[in-house]
Amino acid sequence: MAHRSFKIRVLMGLHQVFLQNKLMSQILTRFGSLEDYEKGRVEAISDDVKHYAFSNCYDIAKRAKPYERVVFGINQIYVLEVVRAEGVSPWYHCAHDEFVLNMDNKAVEVHLMELSSGQRMVDPEKNGAVLLHDEPLGKKMGWIKIGRGHQAMLPKNRAYQFRAVEASVLIIQTCKGELSVERWAEICQTH
Repeated sequence: MAHRSFKIRVLMGLHQVFLQNKLMSQILTRFGSLEDYEKGRVEAISDDVKHYAFSNCYDIAKRAKPYERVVFGINQIYVLEVVRAEGVSPWYHCAHDEFVLNMDNKAVEVHLMELSSGQRMVDPEKNGAVLLHDEPLGKKMGWIKIGRGHQAMLPKNRAYQFRAVEASVLIIQTCKGELSVERWAEICQTH
């Protein structure tokens, strides 16, 4: 009897897998880009949408200036910044590691250089990226080419620069700093 019970459970399990696969094949995943995205919205069932934050990285980047770092997610000192990568950025450096994620289908190069001793950050506890006003004088470390879904680490106390042939959307995970721009009233859904 145990053998028959096992066969029934296996058949039921296969039927569930079949149903799940059938449902999964009906779901279409669409990837966004700066030129083609759906803004989306919060759909509150029994609440007010003003109690929720919602923003779209593509929509924010479309309205941003090149390399403007617009905050669209925050948790205490930690932020997610949307960046419209277009052309060549200035050089930045940071007292802590940061991470960059390419959200668009256009490749972006991340160039890394060491800083000379005279270019090191004065305050090693400073949060967020800082603009480097001169070219880095240290040794070239190399570059990383990131495409959609690729992530790169921006190491602390190193200079980095973005280079994008075509406009693209980047998300930077960092700490809120002097270059972080907050525009909550403009970027969040209010109704």
